[in-house]
Amino acid sequence: MKLPRDVDGPRLVKALGALGYTATRQTGSHIRVTTRRDGENHEVIPHHRPIKAGTLSGILKRIAAHHGMSVADLLKTLDL
Repeated sequence: MKLPRDVDGPRLVKALGALGYTATRQTGSHIRVTTRRDGENHEVIPHHRPIKAGTLSGILKRIAAHHGMSVADLLKTLDL
């Protein structure tokens, strides 16, 4: 599985809407998103263009683990 290299913060926040995530606040260049699907979960997304590969990987792994899916399945769900 290869991570996309061109994902920026606003695009990821919009894509996470498919899993019920909504932006709850923004402090500086970081956006906090929250979902109540499969239990409450918060994640902080940097408002960077693009998000660095290691940062994106960590975010996607935590979100995939929360929803009980693989990162590859998460990427398909988010259409990234």
